Amino acid sequence: MKKLKITELNRLSNEEFKDAKKTPLIVVLDNVRSLHNIGSVFRTSDTFLVKSVYLCGICSTPPHAEIHKTALGAENTVDWEYFEDATQAVKKLKEQGYTVFAIEQAEGSTMLEDVVLNKNQQYAVVLGNEVKGVQQAVIDLCDGCIEIPQYGTKHSLNVSVTSGIIIWEFAKKIKQTNRQ
Repeated sequence: MKKLKITELNRLSNEEFKDAKKTPLIVVLDNVRSLHNIGSVFRTSDTFLVKSVYLCGICSTPPHAEIHKTALGAENTVDWEYFEDATQAVKKLKEQGYTVFAIEQAEGSTMLEDVVLNKNQQYAVVLGNEVKGVQQAVIDLCDGCIEIPQYGTKHSLNVSVTSGIIIWEFAKKIKQTNRQ
């Protein structure tokens, strides 16, 4: 096997990315403090053609050197919007017909592998603060909570890792439902 060079990866240009059909998914960040985590979410969102990232509360916004350090330019390709509070973002999404899930350990949460998606639906996922998680007021507005199964002692994942798992799983399930 030969490792591919960056020029052999058939990457989309920024213009091609903007015109590409997006995964019907919006990622909402609820008071995410770390600029590196925000940048990582942008980079993962670019990878899987996420429709948009909503930055809420204490989240910093582009342009910012620390976001760019991990986003590597994805903050310029992925659409984004800022809201003073994640409740505002979720209310807007619900008004637009999105099904909104908080990614949180909660009573009655659905394990990620059990989530069933509808090919005719648009989705949003809310990822929370590195210490406090998703605000309860935001959870109360969501259609449900999704939990990533965890088997060790910590039962806690970094928000950038969580976003990678969730975005990948949604992109994969949406592609599968569109093939059926």
